[in-house]
This record gives sequence, C-alpha cells and structure tokens, in this order.
Amino acid sequence: MSLNRRIVLASRPVGDPVPENFEVQDVPMPEPGEGQVLVKTLWLSIAPYMRWRMNDAKSYAPPVALGDVMVGATVGEVVRSRHSDFAAGDIVIGLGGWQQYAVCDGKALRKQDAEWGKSAVMLGVLGGNGMTAYAGLFHIGKPKPGETVVVAAASGGVGSLVGQMAKLRGARAVGIAGGPEKCRFVVDELGFDTCLDHRAPDFPQALAKACPDGIDVYFENVGGAVWNAVLPLLNDFARVPVCGVISQYSATEPPPGPDRTPELMRLILSRRLELRGFVLTDFLHIQDEFNAAAVAWHRAGQLRYREDVHQGIDAAPQAFIGMLKGRNFGKVLVQVAQD
Repeated sequence: MSLNRRIVLASRPVGDPVPENFEVQDVPMPEPGEGQVLVKTLWLSIAPYMRWRMNDAKSYAPPVALGDVMVGATVGEVVRSRHSDFAAGDIVIGLGGWQQYAVCDGKALRKQDAEWGKSAVMLGVLGGNGMTAYAGLFHIGKPKPGETVVVAAASGGVGSLVGQMAKLRGARAVGIAGGPEKCRFVVDELGFDTCLDHRAPDFPQALAKACPDGIDVYFENVGGAVWNAVLPLLNDFARVPVCGVISQYSATEPPPGPDRTPELMRLILSRRLELRGFVLTDFLHIQDEFNAAAVAWHRAGQLRYREDVHQGIDAAPQAFIGMLKGRNFGKVLVQVAQD
C-alpha cells in the first residue's frame, strides 16, 4: 500500500461529539526515521479519556490539535524497523492512534508475549484497562478482605476487571451498570456479588439496600447521579479512586440543582474520606508487579471480559460516540486489520 487511511480531529465538539468532528483522510504512507518503527495497526482501543483530549483546555495531557490524528492505544505488526530492538513481523503495543499505519518511536513500543494469546488482550486485560483497574484498586482503594467495593460502569473495560480483582482479594463486589442485561452479565459472568441498574427509578434506595454495611471503596468511572447515590453511603476512612467521570465529559454547563460542594467537603472531613484522581502514567513504576499478577490470573481463567468489536478504521468515530452514550457492552475495540 502507498496510502495510509487515518482519522483526524476536524473540529472541537460542543457537548456530545458528532461525526462531523472527525475527518477521514488518505495520505502518503509514512516512513520511519532513525530509531523509529513503521507499524501496521491491527487493533485500536477506544476509551473515554479521548473526549477530554478533544477539548482545547488544560488537562493531564495536551489536547489533540485540529488536523492531527486522534490519539489511541494500538496493537500492531512491525512492517519496517530502524530500531535494533524490533524486526518486521513483531507484534507491539503503542500509541499509534486512529490510523492504519503509524510511525512510532521504538522507545515507546512494547513487544507482545506470544503466550498471552490474541493481540487484543494487550489493550484490555493485560493492557491499559487491566493496569488501570489494578493500580486504582490496589494502590489507592486498598481493599481489605470482607470490605465492600462498589464499582461504577461495572460491565466496561476497566470496571469489569476492578470487581473481579476485588473478589480475588476477598472483598465483596457491588457493580453499577446501565440496564438489566449488563447487570446480569456482571453477576452471572463476572462473578460480582450483585449489580444495580443506575437507570432504575429507585436506584439510590437499591444501592443502600445492597450495601447494608456501607461502602469502603468506590471505584469512580461515571460521576453525576451515580456519585450522588454513593456519597451518603461511604464509610469512615473510605477510599475513592477517581478513574473517570464519563457522565460529565460533554457537559457544557454546570448540573442543575443546589451546589453540593459544601456537603462533599463536610463529609470528606467528618468521615476522613480519601479521594484521589489518577491516570495510568502515574503508575508506570508498577508495570512488572501488574504483569506478574494479571498474567497469572488471566492464564488461570480468573479474569473474564467482554469485547465490543467494530470493524475497520472508518468505524472508530461511531464506536467512540456510542461508547460515550453508554451503547457499548464491554471493552470497545476497533479491528483495523486481521491478526
């Protein structure tokens, strides 16, 4: 091929992203320079953080510039290498973005271990999702056997793993998901103790009934009404790893109703709560620790997962838009090329 198909940010969304915010381009195939590698994308991860990167605002990472390729973790096959650690045919994980081919710095790539199974697992259980779940739960949440761990977006790529890991450490796992089908999956397939539908009119009451001893660890992925239901149930010294607030990413104005900040601050003080936001790059130093634990659990069949797979690079915008609206069921992936 002499052309590379890619998707760039055409305009910044106001509120929810729409297809017109993206542009599909066919451009000349890039060539790797010294120390670089040309990678053919096999799998692209679609994740909520990408919505923040579309805004021209200060955050933990710079925004995507207009006309630049949308960011994203990828698994791909090395086509040409000008780096001594990689050869044609190697399967690597990196940040290739929304495109069929990417030139990557060799220092930013990691080879896949062939014993780990299909390549997509490097973007889920054994990749960013798994490490995010592990770091947030065990290095911030620190659940003890018998404690109650509540997980928002429990059927998603990160949340589904958080609850299973909590169970592996002897905690009680309570999931929150959108709809009866997802809740059944969380309990029947993933092994959570129970799961509540946040769309149900009696959700706050149902959550309180499901947590009779209160909540010791709350893994936050959603924010909004779910957080409002969780907050009164947090025990003294509860820990809250804040991984995401997907319900607020496309908000254009403050939520209606009274300002709840004074109540939040009072509870943080009186109950000695620990709330900590985090991103994956905060925990790169535990990569080996995570690999050892996750690979062992994965090989033993103790971490189950579901993938929501879309075909072809052109499908990325709709997959992303659907995920932000909660239409996905499991980890969202785009299969760009055959393994």
